[in-house]
Amino acid sequence: MRKLTILAAAVSVALFAGCQQTTHSPAPAPKAEQQVVKSEVEKANALFEASFTRGVMRSPVYQTYMGIKQDYDKWDDGSEARQLEDLELTKQDLAALNAIDRSKLDANTQVSYDLFKQGLENTIADFKWRYHSYPVNQMYGTHSMVPAFLINQHQITDVKDAKAYISRLNGVPAVFDQLIIDLKARADKGIIAPKFVFPHVIESSENIIKGAPFAAGDDSTLLADFKRKVATLEISEDEKSALVKEATDALTTAVKPAYNKLIGYLHKLEKKADNRDGAWKFPNGEKFYNNALARTTTTALSAEEIHEIGLSEVARIHDEMRAIKEKVGFKGDLKAFMEFMKTDKQFYLPNTEAGKAQYLAEAKAMIDNMKSRLDELFIVKPKADMIVKRVEAFREKSAGKAFYQQPAPDGSRPGVYYANLYDMEAMPTYQMEALAYHEGIPGHHMQIAIAQELEDMPKFRKFGGYTAYIEGWGLYSELVPKEMGLYEDPYSDFGRLSMELWRACRLVVDTGIHAMKWTRQEGIDYYVNNTPNAKSDAVKMVERHIVMPSQATAYKVGMLKILELREAAKKELGDKFDIREFHDVVLKNGPVPLNVLESFVDEWVASKKG
Repeated sequence: MRKLTILAAAVSVALFAGCQQTTHSPAPAPKAEQQVVKSEVEKANALFEASFTRGVMRSPVYQTYMGIKQDYDKWDDGSEARQLEDLELTKQDLAALNAIDRSKLDANTQVSYDLFKQGLENTIADFKWRYHSYPVNQMYGTHSMVPAFLINQHQITDVKDAKAYISRLNGVPAVFDQLIIDLKARADKGIIAPKFVFPHVIESSENIIKGAPFAAGDDSTLLADFKRKVATLEISEDEKSALVKEATDALTTAVKPAYNKLIGYLHKLEKKADNRDGAWKFPNGEKFYNNALARTTTTALSAEEIHEIGLSEVARIHDEMRAIKEKVGFKGDLKAFMEFMKTDKQFYLPNTEAGKAQYLAEAKAMIDNMKSRLDELFIVKPKADMIVKRVEAFREKSAGKAFYQQPAPDGSRPGVYYANLYDMEAMPTYQMEALAYHEGIPGHHMQIAIAQELEDMPKFRKFGGYTAYIEGWGLYSELVPKEMGLYEDPYSDFGRLSMELWRACRLVVDTGIHAMKWTRQEGIDYYVNNTPNAKSDAVKMVERHIVMPSQATAYKVGMLKILELREAAKKELGDKFDIREFHDVVLKNGPVPLNVLESFVDEWVASKKG
């Protein structure tokens, strides 16, 4: 995951939605009243559009994600002054919204009004927590965003695009200078990443300036990317060479000094860092973490309640795993079975290029099979394509196990399911199926691609996000194929359970670290003792918990709510229950807080009952 701007972060985990639900039309209102309603609806929609568009146009990075090339040569302004400007604009939007008479809006626009208002109020309330984060860490950060963004987002289709790429290379020093200012501001408040973070981020930063033109050897990651993109242009070889020379100059005179300066400052910070891991160490840390949980889960669940839910789910899933152990005839207890699953060579492809290629091919085949059966689950299917790729070498050591990158809204770039094949022992074949469903189809690709194809939905909802809803859907998407008869291999079903178990453990460990003062090692031990995953998985996960407080609680909380709503609807509707309609109701309004989702399902159930 990458934290760029609020908007860019939202789009990296964007939404899924389907077709609109049919409802009975009310009796016609008097003409004068209709005009008032139309006027208020138009005012609301104009505000939604203007606010979203302004946000996009204030962010060159987000423009590129959206396929817009207006400020293609620039980076975002992350200064304190700019943040204060954004806060003031948010307050102005809230004042404008409050001037609109909500009672005069139709039902759909009232939902947008409420979500927009909540988002504005949260942004204003959370401004005081803007320093309660680590802008450079092993999961995301400007140091890794710059190369990943240029490689994966900055397309070069003509000379102007190439020149913009070079301008962005030359703009890296200013970006990193602002980053160092941000790091210093946090350090002054006692907010410094734990010691373990620094070797990761220093090494990944050093990797960017290895190879040509920085030193002898193969081309560096950025130079290789630029050359590859320019090579496809229909221009003369002399023009291509001139562009490559400009990029080479920018890499040596701008990018390298910027990285060296950042690396030097990170070494200084490392000396000040300690081994305290939880958010409790921040100023007002307990209040910050409770707020983070509320934002992430969109519930009022306390840290203690979430911890207990996690413990209960871990126990339940362990019981289901024992049933599979008996089914395959394994002799020994669950711990021994987990060790067998963790270590037996039959579950791992070779840590070779051939083994990695085989993994990608098999994952693609699973997704293609799921595509052929989508009519069983959905009314609307995405138009945008999706591909499966390896995480690039420059970031694979510290990147997550798997993640999804949204397609460009204009269709110029497909959605991508990234599989991290750095450590093949962390990618057992029995988890391949569930991972593909979560990150690809029917999981995140469905969410994002269909959302971007929606009509009559304010853009702030199409491209926004509530993590509990989005990741809850992703985890739910691992279960649904089981109900369709997939996971035919019991070991693959064990893999599904092992991934659900992983998310249940997250509830325990996240709250343990940030609310109960668990250490990094205690978190690692909990995962190792309760899951079949590799220790390297446990280390990465705990380190993710530490730098992203509350985020990992969203998956299980969201999944449990979707399942709760589905089972309640089944009970109420009996034979009238249609899984495709249920999914349509859950998804058609995009990501929403879980309580709002519940109200949508309740309304659907009531309408079906007549």
